[in-house]
Amino acid sequence: MHNSLVSKLLVRLLLLFALVTAASIVVLTKCGFDELTARETQPNSPSSEASGFSYALSEREATIERLKQEVLSLRTQILFLQSNNRSSSGGSGGKVPTTGNGSLQLQLQLQDTTVAPSPLAHHYDCSSYIRKQVGAAEILHGLPLNNEYELIPYNHFTFTRVYPIELGLGKRVVEKPIGYRRRDLIEAVNKALESLNRNHSARIRAKGAAVPPGDQGVIKYTLDDFIEGIYRTEPTTGTQYELYFQSVKHQASPVRRALVMRPFAPLQTVQLSELSLSGGDNQAVIHVILPLAGRLHSFRSFLQMFAKLEDRRLELIVVYFGVTGLDQARRMAGRSQRTQFLALNETFSRAKALRLGAEYIKPAGEDVLLFMCDVDIMFTTRFLERCRWNASPGKKVYYPVVFSLYNPHVVYTLQGKPLPGEEEQLVISRDTGFWRDFGYGMTCQYRSNFLQVRGFDEEEIVGWGGEDVMLYRKYIRSKIKIIRATDPGIFHRWHTKVISIYQYEGFVNYIASCTRQICSNSLTADQYRACIRSRALNEASHAQLGFLAFRDDIAAANAAKLQS
Repeated sequence: MHNSLVSKLLVRLLLLFALVTAASIVVLTKCGFDELTARETQPNSPSSEASGFSYALSEREATIERLKQEVLSLRTQILFLQSNNRSSSGGSGGKVPTTGNGSLQLQLQLQDTTVAPSPLAHHYDCSSYIRKQVGAAEILHGLPLNNEYELIPYNHFTFTRVYPIELGLGKRVVEKPIGYRRRDLIEAVNKALESLNRNHSARIRAKGAAVPPGDQGVIKYTLDDFIEGIYRTEPTTGTQYELYFQSVKHQASPVRRALVMRPFAPLQTVQLSELSLSGGDNQAVIHVILPLAGRLHSFRSFLQMFAKLEDRRLELIVVYFGVTGLDQARRMAGRSQRTQFLALNETFSRAKALRLGAEYIKPAGEDVLLFMCDVDIMFTTRFLERCRWNASPGKKVYYPVVFSLYNPHVVYTLQGKPLPGEEEQLVISRDTGFWRDFGYGMTCQYRSNFLQVRGFDEEEIVGWGGEDVMLYRKYIRSKIKIIRATDPGIFHRWHTKVISIYQYEGFVNYIASCTRQICSNSLTADQYRACIRSRALNEASHAQLGFLAFRDDIAAANAAKLQS
């Protein structure tokens, strides 16, 4: 009886050993061939994906080690049973040897333990997958892309507002986060809060200091401390969040940033870092480079806006082309203590102006933060903070999506309202403007990043237009991360202008002279249509243009109502 029972156990253990061995071979073969196939099909994959392969390699090695331990455990049990079998057949009188509650019960427990799935193994598989997803995502580093259309921009949000980047005709430019979107954002913020508070307490304990309850010296972040954030979803890796916190109770505390990711699995805090305090002396000085040729009325408005900014760590470098209006522009700039003026007696070139402005800042060997701007741009102190947050030497550059204002004479006339002042026009709504997601001229970046991608190709660009896309594409193809997000603190004012649809990589070169009233009659039919399309996009919203198109019908309907 005893021998038959032991034989059955041995047979079961041997079968189990064979199944585990076969499963390990299948797992190892699958992992090995999957990765080998991926490398053969993508021989020229970028080196920045090495982190993803390293995670896969570490996962495979850990799986091998775990299977080795399971095989060793099975061998130990087999040897134990064989030893008991020999001792029982050698003179135990046919009795089953016992130790405490009996070795047979112990053997059955060992067998059950081996067969049961291990929760730790399942947890490890999930964690290793998450690490692999985080390593493959463009969250801690940039990835070279083929063109600007592959980059996925961020959406800016607060608890009460979301500024979506992907808009269709008739959609809102600002929305309330409701339903699944609100649950998603709150969950991300709560995950960041959990990590911030745990990390802070761990640092206090590491220093040997106790954390008594109610101690005011220890900052415990809450939902009220959340300032704002940006998010985007990469289809292959998950949703990425960059969240900013500052304690309401401790105004002198630094701004904390949390990188959080939902890799289609539980959220993982990727990085926590401290940012310099707003208005502090350790903040980076932002050097605003402003190309200019004429446009003195717009320049006066820009200087008035610049003087009202509360940020003192700010310098303006004006690069002026030509002699027309030069003396007046110099006098206007001279009234500001934070303005430097550089004059060039040559044809206007925005690319050259931005390069010379970057080189003009002294000392030449010091890395400085640049904000490449235009005279029709208005921005707030809040935008300047995001300029510092989202630019880092050698790591990332900031390309905000500017909110472009419609023609105020159309917007407010149709509403029967008087024309407000320039600052009162800075309102984000569907009737006042649109997100200028096709514009790349406004950017915050360090001089080292600008030099690393070799700046502008000035020999290919003359005048205004095209240089911004060229520079943007250089960053797209580099390993520098691009922060492309809607920014509610920067606006493009409507103005009369010359539209230049430049020739670049096969596009037809259209130069369309567009005034406030009409496009030039000297244009070809295609150029004229391009000019009208650009005017329609910048002039008013779809609904407002509809009111203008059907104003005769509207007037006739109103007259009919009066007669009746």
